[in-house]
Amino acid sequence: MFVADRTTLTEYLIAQRRRHPAASGEFNALILEAAQACKAISRAVAHGALAGVLGSIGSTNVQGEEQKKLDLLADEIFVRSTQWGGMVGGLLSEEAEAPHPIPSEYPRGKYLLVFDPLDGSSNIDVNVSVGSIFSILRAPAPGEEARPEHFLQPGVEQLAAGYAIYGPSTMLVLTVGSGVAGFTLDPMLGDFFLTHPDVRVPESTSEFAINASNSRFWEPPIRRYVEECLAGGSGPRGKDFNMRWIASLVAETHRILMRGGVFMYPRDRKDPGKPGRLRLLYECNPIGLIVEQAGGRASTGERPVLEVAPGALHQRIGFVFGSREEVERIERYHAEPAGDDDGSSTPLFNRRGLFRDAA
Repeated sequence: MFVADRTTLTEYLIAQRRRHPAASGEFNALILEAAQACKAISRAVAHGALAGVLGSIGSTNVQGEEQKKLDLLADEIFVRSTQWGGMVGGLLSEEAEAPHPIPSEYPRGKYLLVFDPLDGSSNIDVNVSVGSIFSILRAPAPGEEARPEHFLQPGVEQLAAGYAIYGPSTMLVLTVGSGVAGFTLDPMLGDFFLTHPDVRVPESTSEFAINASNSRFWEPPIRRYVEECLAGGSGPRGKDFNMRWIASLVAETHRILMRGGVFMYPRDRKDPGKPGRLRLLYECNPIGLIVEQAGGRASTGERPVLEVAPGALHQRIGFVFGSREEVERIERYHAEPAGDDDGSSTPLFNRRGLFRDAA
């Protein structure tokens, strides 16, 4: 297909805007600024060691995680790409404890941008796909500097969400509230072109993703679900499952959007002080909106993640998403009365009674 026959990201956004005659264009402009940031990060990731951007800087971020050189570069790119245009009243990054202050010379807009500038950065040095995640919210006080509490909006309030995946090709996957579309970056022309106009998550699947090294800390409903999958065709599910784990939320999401599956990073007993591993505002909410708009389901394991009212900027939460049938099954298991198994001592792969009971 000739490039002239393809729809660019700008053309797609204009077509979406025409469905809302009262729209001012600022919303589209902000999305294009975020896309521009993703292009710049893609170039930095692609150059890797040639540009001297691999490795750690020897410090940790507000999450207590080791910061990579590319983490800080990606964060700077996102800030510089979006703070100047007058569309945002505030920026919130995974890498910073508080919202980024907009310089006084720039006007404040009517939107808030929340982002994880480089998800999966622990994979950078081994050349595994990483990505960026962003979410757009409406500013409660348009034209004013955003305060921390302004960002504490449940996921259902998001106006748009997207992620970029930096793999063999760079793709931008986006929802503006009317389905999900995927755009592939043409590195020669420097533009995103629509290549996946209507992304849909298959309702059922035979793949699941979870960090099995944490199995001794799982709650009984998660343990039950995984054991049933591992039992394969002779177990209660009556079919074989494949297990995947990339340790990159964007890469896991992209695989599920393309061919189905379920991703689990549930609440567990590993660290009682943390109700989950992933961050609600700039990981779970944007990915949750994309998955739901693509016909999948996003959950805490017990209820829709988009309904959770945030209580802190860097709040962590359990996260389960993917093919609707599988996520709903996990939610049913959580809703059933708890048994006497606390999951703290019995090895995962030796438990057989559960298979017999469920058959």
